[in-house]
Amino acid sequence: MNQRLLDLLRCPFCGTCVSLVDNAALKRHGSEVETGVLGCECSAFPVVDGIPVLITDNTTREAIDALEAGDTESARMTLLGLTDTARATTFRELLLTGSALTYRAALEVLSGNAEGTYFIYRFSDPTYVTAEALLRVLAPHQSSTTRYRLDLCGGSGHLTRTLDTIDSRRTVTVTTVLADVVFWKLWLATRFTAPRCFPVCCDANHPLPFARDTFGMVVLSDAFPYIWHERLLADEMVRVSGPDGLIVMPHLHSALGENVSAGNTLTPDAYRSLFSLQRPNLFCDSRLLADVVKHQVVDLSQEISLAELNTEPSLTLVASRRSDIFRRYEVLDVQDVSGELRVNPLYRVEYRDGRSVLTLVFPSTEYGAEFRACRQYLPNTITVRGNLTNSIQADNLKTDSVELRRRRILLDLPPRYS
Repeated sequence: MNQRLLDLLRCPFCGTCVSLVDNAALKRHGSEVETGVLGCECSAFPVVDGIPVLITDNTTREAIDALEAGDTESARMTLLGLTDTARATTFRELLLTGSALTYRAALEVLSGNAEGTYFIYRFSDPTYVTAEALLRVLAPHQSSTTRYRLDLCGGSGHLTRTLDTIDSRRTVTVTTVLADVVFWKLWLATRFTAPRCFPVCCDANHPLPFARDTFGMVVLSDAFPYIWHERLLADEMVRVSGPDGLIVMPHLHSALGENVSAGNTLTPDAYRSLFSLQRPNLFCDSRLLADVVKHQVVDLSQEISLAELNTEPSLTLVASRRSDIFRRYEVLDVQDVSGELRVNPLYRVEYRDGRSVLTLVFPSTEYGAEFRACRQYLPNTITVRGNLTNSIQADNLKTDSVELRRRRILLDLPPRYS
């Protein structure tokens, strides 16, 4: 945890500033806090592996006790949810592999359900394709009065990585705060997908642990319908983004359409009403995806009517008091590689006679049904000249690597992703 983060944090319960407690739990290297305890006027919160946990429950109290007793490993295992001996032993063995540890291997231990599959293939699913395009065109237009943005309920940092990649090509540095209620997701993000982020573990069903007007942009993708206190969260997003803030919410499940794992859905009109102070516009997800895939554009110039949205299973909300935000954008191809260029893990690769034959294989029938829209850009089979079984140098390909990346056949993945 970078100590600069303390300036942004507030207790979610009493609203006062938090500060580091000077006790045996505190370990830091320069401006980075590895472990410690944060205190406010009402509560105490643990910091483990650089991740502040702004939650008070039996788990966090147990972690604080372990930290103050000098047992960092027990605090880590407690927050990671590795309470059974078998999983804890497996995870410790993985940590001993050092630089050989991969995101996939750690995820298989830490995630006990189908969400792990979702994360592995996240970089090419249809909701990510649309959200990534939105962030690439909108992030440069966030308010210049703050150097921070928030990826709320951001999981293990896939969209945070997109934002950080955008910033690597800009002269103005904007730091992304990645917030999620699950500690292990943030743990993975800080080690693999988004190592430059400021992680914060917090519960979006409670007031957000941030000062007013902190963020120039707040992103919340996919997760809003799974929050019970939606009115509270909407008000909090407006509070922390301020009057000049930009709110971007891709893939909101609609109560008027059918969705897999729909959550606590609302009608399009109800979503718009929650963010009325920020002048929200609603857009059709299927149309946004088609525009990105077929035309490489994001068209925010015309709001879709409520009547047109009534049959849509999901929609995107963009809220800003700046009218110039709502226009048509061209989505430019990304030429550079920030991680490792590899074949999309949805493909089985067979190399023979100087060619790589790629075959699309979904991890499950359920995955194929939920994310079937990816067939708009992922072919069932494709043959590419060259060896694509390992990390790829775009200059060595006999085929247009830009087109392969545009269609998500090749992905710019974080190092040691799988």
